[in-house]
Amino acid sequence: MNNTSFDNFFRDSNGEIVIAQPPNIPILVWFAASLLQLLYKTGQINLGLDILATGSLLVWAILELFQGVNYFRRSLGAIVLVWILVSKIQQFSGNSLAS
Repeated sequence: MNNTSFDNFFRDSNGEIVIAQPPNIPILVWFAASLLQLLYKTGQINLGLDILATGSLLVWAILELFQGVNYFRRSLGAIVLVWILVSKIQQFSGNSLAS
């Protein structure tokens, strides 16, 4: 097999192209907490669900960043990690400006 940039980026150690994988526990928790936030739009339950969703997505991103099967999955983890940090900084900055 030819070791092209495409191969290095998208193939795992078995030579398979991996873009998506079956969901793992952190992604399932994030999905469930995010869905429940649609039911509980305000209050302490919403805050708890937001913390749970963000924390589980953060765990998923860190796992992908350091243990992803290829560079695509690791890059995806890095992008999601940066997105979480930027969105939370914007959220907290917006809240302090509104106070």
